[in-house]
Amino acid sequence: MSEIAISLKNVSKCFKRYARPVDRLKELLLPGKSRADEFWALRDINLEVPKGQALGIVGRNGSGKSTLLQIIVKTITPTTGEIRVNGRISALLELGSGFNPEFTGRQNVFFNGRLLGLERKDIEAKFDEIAGFADISDFMEQPVKTYSSGMFVRLAFAVAISVEPDIFIVDEALAVGDEAFQRKCFGRIQALQERGVTILFVSHSAPSVIGLCSSAVLIDKGENLLVSTPKKVISNYQKLIYAPVDEAEKIREKIRNGRHFIKNDIVLEASQEELEYLNSSQTKAVDDFHETYDPNFIPKSTLSYVSCGALIEKPYVTTIEGRRVNVIKRRKEYIYTYSVKFLKKIHGVRFGMVIKTIEGFELGGAASHSIDNPIEYIDQGKELQVKFRFYCSLQPGVYFLNAGILGRLNHSEVFIHRLVDAAMFRVQPEESDTSRSGYVDFCVESQILSFNCVMEE
Repeated sequence: MSEIAISLKNVSKCFKRYARPVDRLKELLLPGKSRADEFWALRDINLEVPKGQALGIVGRNGSGKSTLLQIIVKTITPTTGEIRVNGRISALLELGSGFNPEFTGRQNVFFNGRLLGLERKDIEAKFDEIAGFADISDFMEQPVKTYSSGMFVRLAFAVAISVEPDIFIVDEALAVGDEAFQRKCFGRIQALQERGVTILFVSHSAPSVIGLCSSAVLIDKGENLLVSTPKKVISNYQKLIYAPVDEAEKIREKIRNGRHFIKNDIVLEASQEELEYLNSSQTKAVDDFHETYDPNFIPKSTLSYVSCGALIEKPYVTTIEGRRVNVIKRRKEYIYTYSVKFLKKIHGVRFGMVIKTIEGFELGGAASHSIDNPIEYIDQGKELQVKFRFYCSLQPGVYFLNAGILGRLNHSEVFIHRLVDAAMFRVQPEESDTSRSGYVDFCVESQILSFNCVMEE
């Protein structure tokens, strides 16, 4: 256990759900007869996290991730199983936990700092650093019930990292912060990693998990389905969440059967023979992967603007040869296509596309014509097919495509029609290349040169 920060053995958690509040009282007064339905949030979780490891925890909402973290920080107790934690924990879990809304920011810094094990003199010595990191200026002297969610998480994160923890836990709380603050938080988390702090990081953001974590675990329906490299876990997670309901259990079983393929210092559950076989065959399968089309992998968030004279239809991605795909490879070219019907004559026409992340961040796009040189006009009744050829320079993950038509109405350029999240695609992970991070693959090639140093006498 000296090298293990967190150990869970056969950990399960059962919650009782009562149809009526009075049933809880009846069960207390008349023991022996259960009046509740049992809900097992976790079932037989076995997990060991070595010291200094950054572990990503991935899963759908309601899968049991938060329950698992609350058991680790000991705010709830498991129904069965054994848990051991070596070191001081600092956790940023539910927004608002550990803070009194009636206290000012300053008072909550001292109150929460004491809960995390700091002495008052230590908090006083760190206060200026905490306030500087939170950067909420005069609001530090105001009750936190007046804070926005972004201000709240700024202060909560600043306090959580001030205790110099051995284990730091973050549960999706950073999602409410602005981009600049998120970047500052990730920078501080990386600094904790360099000091050897164990990180447990819960997030739905694939690039964040891949970029920050050295390993990951997939939790679904309270079960530990897979422990592996972040790219493999994210890939299986995405297959699961986009699967139709009637096929989800088959995919769960596939993941479960292949979960012993584990690398990068994660605890192994397979024999050496199994590991060698899976290491060679599954890695080869990923590297030899060819583009595919999954008919169930379609966006559920498509938003259509009101038409002003044209309609966009049938957006999809194909290979250069014309084969329809939505699961693609890095460093290859593809064509994004959509059809347009013109319901009336439109002047000054331009067609456009944008590629976005799951979070909605626009990575880039293009227009068919410049604003100074649009298509003069397109007549009513005309039907066109628009194609954008692009090079996939994206890291593994899921991305969304927009489609838009611009034209002149009343001497101003406006959207004639627009589809937000018109189509989506997944860039497949490649297990053999784990040296790159972020959203964009800049095709960086490293070179190390040897120099002969001559010492002057």
